[in-house]
Amino acid sequence: MDKTEAALKWMELFGGMNGVRVLHSILVELSKYIIIILFAIYTWHCFTVFFGKNAERKESIYRRQNRIMYAIHAICTIVLFLNSLDKKILILYLVQLLILIFVNKAYIYVYRNASKLVLNNMLMLFMIGFVMLERINTAYAIRQMFFAAVICILGLFIPLLIEKFDYLDRFGIAYAIIGILLLALVFVIGDERKGARNWIVIGKFALQPSEFVKIIYVLFVAALLAKSTDLKNLVKAGALAAIHVLILVAEKDLGAALIYYVTFLIILYVASRQPLYLCLGFGAGAVAAVAAYQFFYHIQRRVTAWQDPWGSIDDAGYQVAQSLFAIGTGGWF
Repeated sequence: MDKTEAALKWMELFGGMNGVRVLHSILVELSKYIIIILFAIYTWHCFTVFFGKNAERKESIYRRQNRIMYAIHAICTIVLFLNSLDKKILILYLVQLLILIFVNKAYIYVYRNASKLVLNNMLMLFMIGFVMLERINTAYAIRQMFFAAVICILGLFIPLLIEKFDYLDRFGIAYAIIGILLLALVFVIGDERKGARNWIVIGKFALQPSEFVKIIYVLFVAALLAKSTDLKNLVKAGALAAIHVLILVAEKDLGAALIYYVTFLIILYVASRQPLYLCLGFGAGAVAAVAAYQFFYHIQRRVTAWQDPWGSIDDAGYQVAQSLFAIGTGGWF
């Protein structure tokens, strides 16, 4: 049955085109409120799971979060299907459901001491990404599903690698050098997009080195600070981390630079247990943010758009203004 025949069937069942439109509108509107309520319950459980120390109660909350996620996924799929009457939506739903269930079960088995709350949130974000991309273009959703599945499968082997190669923490300096070289590679063969020179394009394939270097960066900082947190080692780790951040600043990829900087501070705090380092680090970050505003025009535009989106609604303020329109249209809910 093609889309035309399916549409005719709907019209026969519900009294013509007007009946179909009314039913469709009711279902779509109702789904919005149901999804909002389910998301609110899920979010509430993210906090209530920390109340008390009853292990059985915590497990019950984690299972409830999974059921809520599967319910939201199913509702979104139904709405997408009603909008398009495309059978591929249903096939993609089944594949996505298998990915979510597999990752949930496999990661609990492999990472026995992992936080199930973090795992649930990761799966929820996966599901949201699948649905949002599927609404725009099924090809985007398929590509996202493929990469998500591959990365999650590779992630299952990380504990095995750490167990077999217990000397990984010996190469802290090597990790730092590799990371710096990969980040600096964009100055040689990089491509500038939206004001930031942080992409490498090879044919139809494009990637951001900073996304891959994140893993090496964490290994480098952790390896150095695991040996010692004395002043000499802190200065060495801090200097190498600063080079990473400064390269990203030179690329004008300030979002990634912020992530790298905060990551270093968190690992430093975990290794040293010194709140003073956190305070000094965030203070220096605040000063750097002010400096970035003075030196980078696109940051000034973003701040201006945040302060007065209506003044530049056709340019820098477009996204903020559209968000305000969406919130205003939706009302309280």
